[in-house]
Amino acid sequence: MISWLLLFVSLFYQSTQDGIGKEKGVLHCGPQNLTLEKSDQMILSTWEDDPSCFALRDVLIYELVVLIEEQEVHRDKLAVSPDQIGSTHSWSWTPYLALECASHSVRISSRYNNRTSPWTQEKTLPGRGASKKPQVFPQDKVFEVGRHGNFCCIMPAGAVFDKMYMSGYNNLNMKTRKINNQTYVLTVLLDQPSKHSCTNVKCQTSDYGACAYIGYRPDDRDLQCETQDLESVDCLWTVGKETYLPKRKFSTEYQLNGSDCPNGSKGRCSQKIQEVGERTWTLTTKNNLGKKELTDRADLMKRVHMFAPKGVSASAVNARNVTLSWSWKVQRYSNLNITCQVNVSHFETNTMSEIFGVGLLSVVVTDLIPNWTYNVAVRCGTTEHFWKWSNWSSSVNFHTRGDVPDALDVWMQARDNQTVIIWKEPQANESHGDILEYEVSWTETAERERLNKTKVDHNSISLTLDPTEEHIVTVSARNINGSSSPTTIVIPRRKSVFLPDITNVETDGIIGSDGGFNLSWSVSSAASCGYVVDWCPASESCRVEWLKVPPNVTNTRVFSKSFKAGVRYSLSVYACTNRAPVLLEQREGYTEEKRIEDGLFQSLKWNQRDSDVEISWEPVPLRNQTAFIYGYVLDYVDNNNNNKLLSVSTDDPKASSLTATNLNINTYTFTVRAKTAAGEGGATTITATLNSLTDNLIEIVCVSLVAVFGLLSLVTTLCFRHWSCIKHKVYPPIPTPVLRDKWLTMGENRCHHLRVDQFPHSEADVMDVPELHKPGAPVNDYVIQENLPYVSAHTQTEKSYYNQPVRNCIPQPSSAIHPPFRSLFPNPSYSLTMVPGYQLCSSGPEPQGGTHLEKSSDGYQPQSEAESSSVNQTDERPDSPMSCVSTYILLPQSPQ
Repeated sequence: MISWLLLFVSLFYQSTQDGIGKEKGVLHCGPQNLTLEKSDQMILSTWEDDPSCFALRDVLIYELVVLIEEQEVHRDKLAVSPDQIGSTHSWSWTPYLALECASHSVRISSRYNNRTSPWTQEKTLPGRGASKKPQVFPQDKVFEVGRHGNFCCIMPAGAVFDKMYMSGYNNLNMKTRKINNQTYVLTVLLDQPSKHSCTNVKCQTSDYGACAYIGYRPDDRDLQCETQDLESVDCLWTVGKETYLPKRKFSTEYQLNGSDCPNGSKGRCSQKIQEVGERTWTLTTKNNLGKKELTDRADLMKRVHMFAPKGVSASAVNARNVTLSWSWKVQRYSNLNITCQVNVSHFETNTMSEIFGVGLLSVVVTDLIPNWTYNVAVRCGTTEHFWKWSNWSSSVNFHTRGDVPDALDVWMQARDNQTVIIWKEPQANESHGDILEYEVSWTETAERERLNKTKVDHNSISLTLDPTEEHIVTVSARNINGSSSPTTIVIPRRKSVFLPDITNVETDGIIGSDGGFNLSWSVSSAASCGYVVDWCPASESCRVEWLKVPPNVTNTRVFSKSFKAGVRYSLSVYACTNRAPVLLEQREGYTEEKRIEDGLFQSLKWNQRDSDVEISWEPVPLRNQTAFIYGYVLDYVDNNNNNKLLSVSTDDPKASSLTATNLNINTYTFTVRAKTAAGEGGATTITATLNSLTDNLIEIVCVSLVAVFGLLSLVTTLCFRHWSCIKHKVYPPIPTPVLRDKWLTMGENRCHHLRVDQFPHSEADVMDVPELHKPGAPVNDYVIQENLPYVSAHTQTEKSYYNQPVRNCIPQPSSAIHPPFRSLFPNPSYSLTMVPGYQLCSSGPEPQGGTHLEKSSDGYQPQSEAESSSVNQTDERPDSPMSCVSTYILLPQSPQ
């Protein structure tokens, strides 16, 4: 009950207090003693509270209005809490227009619980009055790029305004308006900084104006603080873009933790540290347009940025290693765990290596090239809590000592019946000194004790080796320091797969790119030591180039300075084995295909077949093919109808002819082109005039007649010159048969000797008397036994000798001509069978002193005529001294 009573008394008292000064919703509590001042284009207003405001228990709101030439341009509020009532209040604002341009007024009132006081308080700052000359304001003010700038021109009394502008700006970014009789305002969108100190604003003529500084506020970023000497802090940051404000008049100020940074414009500030551990570092940057703060929190002992090593030198230089030493600027570095990097460079090659240790002062650099010049530099950093590398030390140069050459890169090339051993000349980083000579040795694999050696001063040698044997060739190089390790290559037998011309490996095409070839191949189990790729122009004899590929790599980029566009190259892939290389694949291609030049077909020919014309050419040599040929095109045109172009083509690159069909009898122009990836090229033209079929027939007949006449003339001439020989061959003289007197002896079954030339009848009559028959056929009751010689019943010779050797001969006719007898006489008047194996003999009687047989025989004894007589023909022996041959004429005996 007591609490409710107290609440009622309190509400009654409050309502009484609130009612103080109330009069129809008007608040009597308000401002008093209003003042208005200016400070560098800023309006500063102050006032006090009315005493009636002390009774308020809630927030009192003051409302302020700014007017320029009686036009409201700004409205603002200021809240005053109950504990602030009774003190002097202040408010400031920077107008968009210079205070000199026009009068600026400030009105103020109070508001409390939706009740407001009247606008009784108002103060005005008058503008600059008119003068005798135009005046432009503000003068030398700083503006930020991207904002709007307002400038006014105060004209003299009675003067007429013409124009107002800003240098470097067009009318699209400028707008002019009038605010009173003498004042005009120019509003400009400032989209570019001042290029030359400031930007001029002109009124009327160039003699009247103001200077405006247009730029940027500070934009520094990325603050990082560290230590180098372990005793001070070094803070670094990225300086922002150019402010375009004059540094002597509007410089940017830098402070680190409240202390000035004289060199802040360089992005670096240092201070001594009094305590260690983690702390925050604050950088403040500001200029006339604004300010910016950057912060970084760190423990400097974890951000040690070491100084670069000092006095680096090469203390011990050998052929393949060197010792580097240096010192430190800060002695406390000797207690730090340090990591150092050594950069070893030569020509355009850089090699980086790292070493670790406490207080490092030296390092040994290995794997250097003998007789080589190097440049080295060192930088270091802390191993624990690594922050960043130090700067590089000053570089030092040194030259290593010489050494023996590196092992040579050796390959081989087969040329005709010789094997060329070739090796790459060692580069300066491989020779380790001037090469004096090369030593080459070779031997057969089966007879290694027979070693051949020679020395050469160039990088190849041609050897004539036994093609049936495998050989081992070893090559080494020598300089003043000694000989290199020998390089061995096995030369296979010529019948091995090493030679491309006797291998079954097919050649595939390859397309080049970017002046080289991207080559890949299948894995070979035989490639124990890798692969070898060699190449050479396919159209000419050349010196092979090669490169070696590791065993686990099956692709490579083939490039050579000798590569030329439009040249076909042959590439071969070999498996490197423990013995001779093995050919795996072959490719042919161009690094870049070029259009074939015109006139490719040098031997273009044409041949008419009825109404068709065949255009033929010889195969195109490889040296003339600047691209792969995929076929040919034959264009032809009737010279009387040039507008009608016809063509025929083939996709066979091996074709050597094309035929144009169904042509009219006319003159045609034929053009042959080769189809390639670079386009059709090699155009070669030939003109042909077609003949009618009748003309062709007449031509053929005439040619045939001339040929026959010429042949007959030749035959006639030859026959005339050799007629005697031909007559002798065709119609030889007829031999005269000779019949010895023993054939004419009376008796049965006797051979009668008869001379035909003494016969009183003609040759025909003679032939009518004895009719010749085959052996074994009856002849006038006489039978000739087959396979038995014809022998006279009286085998006695002319001298009645007995037992003379039989002369198997054919009686020679009286004529001196000896025709070449075959199985028959060539005389058609006779069909006389000749017994093979018999010789020609003289037809005349032998001398009385003895026959030829007697002279050539030993031990002949004369026999009596009675002993030599034999009547019975069947008792005649085959070795009787006189035989009747089948070439003799058997005459029948006359009847008794």
